[in-house]
Amino acid sequence: MTLYIKNMVCNRCILVVQQELEKQGLHPQKVSLGEVSLEESHLDDTQLSRLDTSLVTLGFERIDDRKARLIESIKNIVIQKIHRAESVNLKFNWSTMLSEELNVDYNLLSNLFSSVEGITLEQYIIRQKIERVKELIFYAELNFSEIADRLGYSSVAHLSAQFKKVTGFTPSELKKSRDIDQKRKPLDNIN
Repeated sequence: MTLYIKNMVCNRCILVVQQELEKQGLHPQKVSLGEVSLEESHLDDTQLSRLDTSLVTLGFERIDDRKARLIESIKNIVIQKIHRAESVNLKFNWSTMLSEELNVDYNLLSNLFSSVEGITLEQYIIRQKIERVKELIFYAELNFSEIADRLGYSSVAHLSAQFKKVTGFTPSELKKSRDIDQKRKPLDNIN
């Protein structure tokens, strides 16, 4: 049996969900971002209700709807590519990659995402990149040129312009403000 779970954005989420499933007496075969394979072939209504309650308490949600699963898959792929990859290639084509990975036409993905999330898929990708920039600024391990390169920006000026448009600050202003941590957002709250 496969379950689809919303708001799983990191390896800790995978661990927490796996532990919760085991605590509920279930047998997860594989737990990945947004998806769980169970040994059980069926869960009764009581088990599902108990699982739903515990997942919501932990900040997750089980998804039944196909469209919601598709949107969650899009989000998980974007987060993986931006936050977990070593770098994003400047010539990286999001539309081709998402379409191929999900085996769905990009226009359908884009329209569905916009209609449900209230922002375009491109805006979502930009906002995820900006959150990654904030994280990299916070840890102060890279300079702005290295950050721009790592996230696939053509230049520091391009990064800075996009950053200011989204946050109202330049990366330099944010770095100097000392309250960068308060300006960061959880990945599952970006929209």
